[in-house]
Order: sequence, then C-alpha cells, then structure tokens
Amino acid sequence: MKKLFALTVLFLVLVGGIVWYSDGSAALELPNLEQLTAKREQVEAQAGSAGTEETGQADTKTSLLTSLTETRAVWVATAYAIDYPSAPTTDADELKARCNEILDEAAADGCNTVYFQVRPAADALYPSELFPWSRYLTGTCGTAPEDDFDPFAYWTEQAHTHGMKLEAWINPYRICAGQNAKSDFDALPDTHPAKQHPDWVVSCDGGYYFDPGMSEVRQLICDGVEEIVRQYDVDGIQFDDYFYPSTDFADGETYAASNTQLSRADWRRDNVNQLVQAVGETVHKKAKNPICMFGISPSGIWRNKGVNAFGGSDTNGYEHYTSSYADSLTWIKNGWIDYICPQIYWEIGDTAADFDTLAHWWAQQVEGTDVRLILGLAAYKIGSTDYTDTWRTDGCAEIARQLSLVREIDGVDGCAVFSYRNLEQTDGLSETLKQAWTQ
Repeated sequence: MKKLFALTVLFLVLVGGIVWYSDGSAALELPNLEQLTAKREQVEAQAGSAGTEETGQADTKTSLLTSLTETRAVWVATAYAIDYPSAPTTDADELKARCNEILDEAAADGCNTVYFQVRPAADALYPSELFPWSRYLTGTCGTAPEDDFDPFAYWTEQAHTHGMKLEAWINPYRICAGQNAKSDFDALPDTHPAKQHPDWVVSCDGGYYFDPGMSEVRQLICDGVEEIVRQYDVDGIQFDDYFYPSTDFADGETYAASNTQLSRADWRRDNVNQLVQAVGETVHKKAKNPICMFGISPSGIWRNKGVNAFGGSDTNGYEHYTSSYADSLTWIKNGWIDYICPQIYWEIGDTAADFDTLAHWWAQQVEGTDVRLILGLAAYKIGSTDYTDTWRTDGCAEIARQLSLVREIDGVDGCAVFSYRNLEQTDGLSETLKQAWTQ
C-alpha cells in the first residue's frame, strides 16, 4: 500500500550503491537483490545493536531506517519564536534545553522526522559565511550564541540520537516580513547580502524579498543549500510555501531585462522552476549524507478544476500555480524533488477544499513517479475560533480521522503536523498522535 518495496530498494541503493568522487559528483552502481537484502539486514542489525547501548537510544542508523517507513513529521518553526527558542537568547544551555525538550516530546508522540527551520528570513541558525545569525535566535541579527554554540549541529546530532531524521527547512526568498519589516530590514548588518546587493531586493506588501528573476539570487540560494548539506549530516532540505509573495511583485525591470518571449506569469514560474531544479542537483551532488533528500511543502492546491486543460483538483481556493507562481506538478513530473508535502489545511468534507478530495488528487499526481507524497496537517487550527466549528470543537478527532484516512490511500507515505507548539499546548493532540503513530 505504501510502495514499501520500491522505497526499500531506493533506500538501499542510496546507502549501499553510491560511489563518491573527489569532485563531489556521484555515480550509481545498482547492486543485485542479494546485495540489497544483505545491506538491509546489516543496517537493521546495526540499528538494533545501537538500541542496546547504555543510553537506550538509537544512533544515526536507526534514523536511516526510518526512510523505509511512513513519515511521521513535525515542523519546528523558529520565526517569531513560534516553537524554538521559547524566547530569543544567546544562552547555549537554554538553547540546548529547549531542543532536548522538543525532541523528547516529539519522539514520545511517535514522530520520526523533524522539519527544523534553519533559515527563516535570509538568516541562519548556524555559523554561515553567507547569512548572518538570525534575530529570531538571539534577538539581534548578526549576534551569535555564546560559547561558539551551533544550534543546527546540536539539533542534528540530538535528533539522530533520538532515532529521528532531521531536515533543514528554508524560506528561500524572504528577507523581512510582518509588521516590523521596515525596522528589521534597517537593522540588518552591512554584511547581509541584501545590503551588499540592494538591486536584488524587492519591496512588496510591506516586506522585503529577493527577486526570483535574478540568476544571482538563485546562485545565492544554491550556495546556501550547499553550505548546509556539505557541513552537516542533515537528512534533507525543505522549502516551504513562500515563493513569489504576491501577483503585484514589482519585478518589471527584471522581466524587461530578461528579453524573454514568455508571459510575465510563465516567466515567474520558470524562475522558480530553475531554482528548484538547481537546488535538487546541489543536494544530490554535494550532500555529506548519502540519503539527503530535497522536498517542498507548497500550499495545498495546485490549481482548481476547470481553470485549465490539465485537470486541477475539485476545489475552490488559493492555488499556488497562479498566486505564488509555483508549478509543483512540473517539479514532480521532472523528478526535481524527492518528495512533496502539500499543506492540506482543511477538514474532511470542507465545501471549498475537501481534505479527502485533495489527498486522493495529490496521490494521483505522484503515481508512477519516484516522488514521495507526505501530507501537511493543520494542527494549529485545533481549538481556534478563527476557523470552522470542526476545528474549534473537534479538532483532535479531525486530525485522527485524517491520519486514519491517508493510510488507506495508495501513494501517501506519511503526514506532517504544523507545528510543535500545538503538541505542547493543545489538549489531546499529543495523545492523538501517540495512538496513531505508536500503537
């Protein structure tokens, strides 16, 4: 039902059949079935042995084995102190303690994957030669934690100790957004790439973003990804759903200079496509971890049915194809990504965007491809009066229903919940996940 055999073969090929060359490229040597079986048994034995150590916790090998099972993920957001840290601080001990607290709870709830936001806004939660330290981490952009503490290295190590995979979640274009965007932008250090290259920056809807139409911007983002995957034993790179922030994005000069024959909308989609393809190649050629994946988590609707000849979903809502110029089906068709994680943030039976309808539609899009499908669930809506009565009064049960439903759909390889704070603060959610993911 979950294409387990195909995933097993893929995993074992990646672990056992990659020959790395000095220039960082890789050539695949496909082992025979006996070799695949032997490699699987070897990794399982190593993982089992690790579990008997004094710590009682598995090492990285167990993390590798989770790639053979359904994804049970949680997003850990660092922007606006949503999840980590609890409040900006330079204190290394506080940062370590919060990390341990989150991973302990996530593991107890059955999570096997963490999407950790390491670059929320053209900044970094690790020592970077390209981006300054994040203001969301320490309170001031460019200020490092005390004692040369590297939060991302610590998170990666501790997640693997817990037997979990850890992926680096990146927002590629955003520099500053929100009500304090102007003051945040003014406070960026002079070494920030946005200050070094003001011509790369576009102001839009009160925020500041890198211009996706510039090749220099695409190179900067690829360089940032390479910096991460070369230096850290990270299990993946994930982009979220923020691409072009608005259809009113002021990129007229860039468009004119491109001398393209494409319409403005198609040109914007092509800019994003070029970035996605380049990042995928960067991850697969440069990663320290041989099973490092590249995935994207777009909003839940590609296109609504009836607006084009290619068959969108039977929905009526925000579509990322026309609104943020993200052509996710092209990424899937061309194999530029390893997985897609659409944020299906509606309930089962929603009149505009039914969860069941979208889950089946996305499963159809990945059918016959090597792209895995993970579904994003709206844990943040539980108990909120901002959404429907289903979420306000029956939110945990709705998540339970969704988790149960997706296990009956061929092609769905797991789910992710947004975000960790809701595991911590929402009564009943932790137990809901435990029942679905540990029993």
